[in-house]
Amino acid sequence: MATKPFAVIAGVGPGTGASIARKFAQAYSVVVLARNQSNYNGIVDEINSSGGQALGISADVSDSASVQSAFEKISQQYKDTPLAAAVFNSGGGFVRKPFLELTEEEFAGGFKSQGYTDDEHRLGAFNFAKATLPLLQQATGLQHPPTLIFTGATASVKGSANFSAFATGKFALRALAQSLAREFGPKGVHVSHVIIDGVIDIPRTKGWANEHEDGKLDPGAIADAYWHLHTQPRTTFGFELDLRPYVEKW
Repeated sequence: MATKPFAVIAGVGPGTGASIARKFAQAYSVVVLARNQSNYNGIVDEINSSGGQALGISADVSDSASVQSAFEKISQQYKDTPLAAAVFNSGGGFVRKPFLELTEEEFAGGFKSQGYTDDEHRLGAFNFAKATLPLLQQATGLQHPPTLIFTGATASVKGSANFSAFATGKFALRALAQSLAREFGPKGVHVSHVIIDGVIDIPRTKGWANEHEDGKLDPGAIADAYWHLHTQPRTTFGFELDLRPYVEKW
């Protein structure tokens, strides 16, 4: 059982998600969610072996039944424990392709992983928000306001050529975050959105050429920015941060 408040991070891999989990584990027990267990095993073992508390759960956030199952496990493990922070870090739905070459499935994928919902499916960020906001509203006795953070991208505010599917999903995610911030901010829950503009320095991008020193986003620094948002007092809630390397064009 957890002995301190917990944070839950959806979309954890060896880069940004792991860095966010590592940062929040300095103060909280952390739950990390990812489709594949191999994505979170390393960070869970690292946190637990260093004296922290971490739990990994395999979950597909675009599947409402999978999210429900994950949070049933969370409620068993963290009974009577407040949820301090929740981070939606899913990067799914990325497709770069000319519009006329897009398939319906590729275009719909941008919605499914991010914010879209219809009468039959509750997907992505919608599922995560539905599962975490009731817990965040119930949280008491915390040092910092309960917080829900969504990871956005350049495509959240700029629909570039060949990014119609990704931009549509990210625009929807930002709209969802903005609406939730206006609804739940007055209830004491800090909802925010972070625009990640540029290539993140993670294992998958290590070999990508970059002509500038420090020309990629540092995932540890991203995690620091998320922690900064979480620690803002109710008198100074910030909705949105733009994070980019100093050489990034925007």
